[in-house]
Amino acid sequence: MDHTNIIKEITPLTQSDCFTMFSRIKKEFDFPLHYHDEYELNLIINGQGARRIIGNHIETIDELELVLVGPNLPHAWFTHQCQSEEIQEITVQWHKDLFDEKFLKRNQLNFIKKMFELSSKGLSFSKEAIEMIAPRIKDLDKKSGFDSVISLMLILRDLSSSRGVQTLSGDNFIQVDNFSYNSRRLDKAFEYMNAHYGKPISLKEIAKLVNMTEVSFSRFIKKRTGNTFIDSLTEIRLGHATRLLIETTHAVAEVSFTCGFNNISNFNRIFKKKKGCTPTEFRENFSGSRIFV
Repeated sequence: MDHTNIIKEITPLTQSDCFTMFSRIKKEFDFPLHYHDEYELNLIINGQGARRIIGNHIETIDELELVLVGPNLPHAWFTHQCQSEEIQEITVQWHKDLFDEKFLKRNQLNFIKKMFELSSKGLSFSKEAIEMIAPRIKDLDKKSGFDSVISLMLILRDLSSSRGVQTLSGDNFIQVDNFSYNSRRLDKAFEYMNAHYGKPISLKEIAKLVNMTEVSFSRFIKKRTGNTFIDSLTEIRLGHATRLLIETTHAVAEVSFTCGFNNISNFNRIFKKKKGCTPTEFRENFSGSRIFV
């Protein structure tokens, strides 16, 4: 697969969120093939005839669809032969470190751990499992705070022990960004960027923070994440910007300034390049409801 045609989606989750849920009713699927760092559980009702791509697996879907997509696995749904006027889609996304590795190693979490491992190829659930779980996914936004997190965990537990789960992408598919950057230096750098994204941040300052020279840190971040320092910082800023565009009515210029972009035209250009639309279009096209927990 040619990775250059795949968009890296920057989700509006921040480090202090557990998950986000986005639901909408639509007539077509128009989001391009993309991938992101987060896990995604996608429920689609009334989408029969649409075409799903997960990694190197392509399939036409039925009227009930529930798929778990692991981090950095390219995926998309396309309208194809779907003629429904009311496709209902609910997407739940959470950080890959929401469930810590040590936590997942406990006996009681064994099924969830296995399911997460298999989700690196994408998992499709049986009709019976979907009928049982769908009402609970729809109700996730009725609860709040801690209760929502527990509800999500219970949904994941029940899915992990359900029958008839299908693995989608083949073994020979190479994931995008297939790396794990367990590094305290990088954690420290990203933590700092996430805390100070609204202000100017220089390579010099980050390198000093992690006790490395600028040249070494540049090489280090590129090797470990596949991104340059500037790209990493831009992604963090864009993530916060998309969130503000969704959650507030602040003017685009204000969003741009708040998120550390030095001028509006620069912000518009970068946003369009990464998201495929302008910040204004992004806000206008955003129909549906989104919650952050």
